[in-house]
Amino acid sequence: MTATKKPPPAFDRHMLEALVCPQTQGLLEYDAARQELVSRRARLAFPIREGIPIMLVDEARQLE
Repeated sequence: MTATKKPPPAFDRHMLEALVCPQTQGLLEYDAARQELVSRRARLAFPIREGIPIMLVDEARQLE
């Protein structure tokens, strides 16, 4: 019996209308390929895990 791995739940793009960067309060961009919400102003990328954005600065990846 082979276990099938389910893909992670999709991120609801409508959430983008309600979410802002916790550091700058600015707009976020959705990066579907990396499953991240990107704040260009803060130069941070917030991960999306199992369809849930993790909006903690400590969890964000620093952009180059």
